[in-house]
Amino acid sequence: MKYLFTIGAALLLGAGTLSAQQTDFCGIKNTSFKEGERLKFKVYYNMGMIWVGAGEAIFNTSLETLNGKPVYHVIGDGKTFKSYDWFFKVRDRYETFIDVDNLRPHKFIRNVDEGGFKIYNHVTFNHAAGQATSGNSVHKVPECVQDVLSTIYYARSIDYNKYKPGDKIPFSMFLDDKVYNLYIRYMGKERITTKYGTFNAIKISPLLIEGTIFSGGEKMMVWVSDDANHIPVRVDSPILVGSIKVDLVGYERLRHPFTSLISKE
Repeated sequence: MKYLFTIGAALLLGAGTLSAQQTDFCGIKNTSFKEGERLKFKVYYNMGMIWVGAGEAIFNTSLETLNGKPVYHVIGDGKTFKSYDWFFKVRDRYETFIDVDNLRPHKFIRNVDEGGFKIYNHVTFNHAAGQATSGNSVHKVPECVQDVLSTIYYARSIDYNKYKPGDKIPFSMFLDDKVYNLYIRYMGKERITTKYGTFNAIKISPLLIEGTIFSGGEKMMVWVSDDANHIPVRVDSPILVGSIKVDLVGYERLRHPFTSLISKE
């Protein structure tokens, strides 16, 4: 769903300490995932004092060829359970085609229906020309621009060990015909217990772009596995009405051993 797919989405870059670490979103290699990886998440909605299972999101990664180049084709499908559709029906599908060598997106497809609010967007990137084409319009984009979904997979290869709590990791993202200069804040490391189990985790906080589910601000917290996979294991955020929690509930074909998992529930 949108809250999971916008892990990398953020507001315009604000004041704060930025350093040479800006290059982390330009030119790093994939160290965290491989073709065939499948991640499944369950979404919980807080209704007063009760957490209710509201939906699920599934990410699949395959290796394909696009315009003669090998790419990772990542598909993210999110939906509310039918028993929850009466409250806020979500049927989202995001796709990105990421260059195997430099992790830059070549094509992005967004097909979402959130509470009756529908968007279809098809973007192609020409990084050599510094352009993104969306519909009939062409936009100038920076050298290492990402889309919403490719941002998540790019961020998984960041070496968080070289950051200290409070550091910002900036990047550029193209969304809805606009370029956003964004950042993720590194919060540190901690142990967290989810519906799946107990993990050693890396904690980050993206500033959110205001949308149909979220209000803007630095309110979402994301915990990723403190191992070479850097898989999100929990997302926690207030939304316009109530709050949501997203937990990893299943995985297949990880690139590395899942060493951050201390114990399974």
